[in-house]
Amino acid sequence: MKKIYFCLSFLVCTPLFAQENDTIEKKNYGRVYGGLESNSQWYMNDKGTGVSQDEEPINGKPLRSNNYLLVNYQLNNFSAGVQVEAYEPHALLNYNPGFEGTDLATWYASYKTRKIEFTAGYFYEQFGSGMLLRAWEDRALGINTALRGGRIIFRPSDNIRLTALYGRQRTGFDVAKGDIYGFDSEFNLSKLFSFEESDLAFGASYVGRYEKIDRNRIPDPAFDDLTNAFSGRLNFIHSSFYASAEYSYKTKDGVLNAQNKLNNNFVKPGNALLVNLGYSTSGLGIDATLRRTENFKFLSEREPVTVDLTSSSLNYNDRVLNFTPALTKQHHSNLANIYVYQAQTKVDFISNTIMKAGETGGQIDIFYDIPEGKALGGKYGTNIAVNLSNWYNLPGDYRLTPAEYDTKFFGVGEKYFSDYNIEIRKQLAESWHSAFYYIRQYYNKTWQEGGDKVNTNIVTAEATYNFTPSRSIRLEGEHMWADADKKNWAGGTLELNLDDKYSLYVWDIYNYGNDDPDKQTHYYNVGGAYRIGATRIALNYGRQRGGLVCVGGVCRYVPESTGLTLNISTAF
Repeated sequence: MKKIYFCLSFLVCTPLFAQENDTIEKKNYGRVYGGLESNSQWYMNDKGTGVSQDEEPINGKPLRSNNYLLVNYQLNNFSAGVQVEAYEPHALLNYNPGFEGTDLATWYASYKTRKIEFTAGYFYEQFGSGMLLRAWEDRALGINTALRGGRIIFRPSDNIRLTALYGRQRTGFDVAKGDIYGFDSEFNLSKLFSFEESDLAFGASYVGRYEKIDRNRIPDPAFDDLTNAFSGRLNFIHSSFYASAEYSYKTKDGVLNAQNKLNNNFVKPGNALLVNLGYSTSGLGIDATLRRTENFKFLSEREPVTVDLTSSSLNYNDRVLNFTPALTKQHHSNLANIYVYQAQTKVDFISNTIMKAGETGGQIDIFYDIPEGKALGGKYGTNIAVNLSNWYNLPGDYRLTPAEYDTKFFGVGEKYFSDYNIEIRKQLAESWHSAFYYIRQYYNKTWQEGGDKVNTNIVTAEATYNFTPSRSIRLEGEHMWADADKKNWAGGTLELNLDDKYSLYVWDIYNYGNDDPDKQTHYYNVGGAYRIGATRIALNYGRQRGGLVCVGGVCRYVPESTGLTLNISTAF
């Protein structure tokens, strides 16, 4: 039956897609739209990296593929859709083990007017910044935390939006055990206060997770079956200045021990504070974000599911209700993404010297455009961007046995990470564009994943030549000096773009400074893509460096691999 779902979806999609749009609209048959995405890889043995496909985790099956077919139908105010997913013969390496086989993954039906919207089935939602609730999908990271249930959105006026929902969170092709209740409200207060040059908005949210406590394991629990979480937020804009703040609070709950099991003797509430300030005017922009989180990992099931001896569902961002991205610069440099920060929101007592309760820190961005004609601006002007970020453990008193902590609201504890960088972009001539980056990072690998503390200095330079408005070639070179772990790296990229349809590239990063000569490895990749209309086909061959792969500040771990990758995506 699972295979039939996939075939039926294509049979339904194909004839509807083949009809002329004019005919559909004239007869009011509605509109069918969606997309198909396929990501496949053939994993190969590689003596250079020591990877053997005959051993775990490949299990002798070198071909793996993730496939997604989304079909939506809309008629006037009504819409419905299904998403079929196929992980055949297995999902790509280190994806959630719950993604296996072929099945109907999500479905929904919705009715929407100007004032009210009803949704039944699977849906995505975010309250405020997402610190309290964010149900979302990111296929590159193997994340789909949609809620299955019902949602009502009511807009009594243009200045008020109210949302109520109930559901269970998706995990693999199933849903988690916890019942999720939510309510969100947004009010624009500008008209109430007769603001003409300013904008003021207020929001409040509630999320409840109900999960029956196993009283055979915990006969007299020190926390309730229902965990409540609340948040309030305020956004203000005036002329070139903007500011926002959001505070969230979670009622007390059992804290997980090192084995990800509940500890009835270690019960704590949680809280999070997010503040954003900024100023923007012609040629200048300043943005600062500060965040403090304490015991604020919010799960749809209290205890993560054990996957193997070294990982649990948390390693796959599975059954996580809220969303806390790493507030650091998202670099496009390959070397600058070797040591990346992940938000530390979970209480984690690893040893008598490493005890974490959350994080505190922030980042600041400064953008400045030197005008044309100035000494440093030159004929075409110069763009400068500076980013500074620092993250720390919460300061306070910690005790391993029995587990306990008492944090201070202000101040900083053990340093997790820092990234100081400057980016200079300059157009040298009509067809020449250049960029230079300097990045200095500190990565406390000891506290985040185990290993050495690392200091890095990275320089990157790139130049782009435009043959025509649609044809260009880009060359990039980069180098990292690191004082520990895998030591120094060097890398380069060559990219060719032709007429917005074709792109070809080759790049390599070389860990020449590794203390182990057998691990002084080239991680090379060569590939290209072809795009026509809404369809894109990409082919790549090369090596994947083992470690964290991150998108938007959210990461997943991938093992080293070598292989041929084919990506196909289209929309209709």
